[in-house]
Amino acid sequence: MITGRSADHNHIQWSNHDTSGRRAATLLELIFVMVIICSVLAMAAPSLRGFFGSRKTSNAAWQMLALMKKAHSQAIAEGRIYRFNLDIEAGTYWLTAEEGGVFEHLYSEFGRIFSLPEGTVACWVDDSREDAGDYIDFFPDATTEPTTVRLIDRQGKIVDLECPSATEFFRVRSRYEEGEL
Repeated sequence: MITGRSADHNHIQWSNHDTSGRRAATLLELIFVMVIICSVLAMAAPSLRGFFGSRKTSNAAWQMLALMKKAHSQAIAEGRIYRFNLDIEAGTYWLTAEEGGVFEHLYSEFGRIFSLPEGTVACWVDDSREDAGDYIDFFPDATTEPTTVRLIDRQGKIVDLECPSATEFFRVRSRYEEGEL
């Protein structure tokens, strides 16, 4: 540190202050702050795990909605029935399309079998679905079967994919977000 010029000598005087004590205090402060942050994160981790788990269920609902949208638009464009299949026991879902009176798997990304997130269960909300099968048909005349698919995560949070009538679109309903097909 420069302290000034001496009147007798025409040179700069340097002050040699010991700063190592301050560096050690700064390092100790940093360690103390890190310990506090780690403690707070350790206490918050269980609730964050639940948050991310429910986000997976919500994301699965939006993915299912995207497949339903694809089935709806393809049924209209191709003039054939598309089917959204849901295997509740296995926790899987996929699209098929009618070909010669039989529903065939699609040979594209939309035809692959998708799985629900671990700990998420699906069920039909409508009691009338008992004889309807584990699928939703999308028809070329832009209609579909009114129904509701419910997803429940391991914390009990519910996300519904619902279609109130044959001419309306499916939509995702939860306490956190809403959207329409």
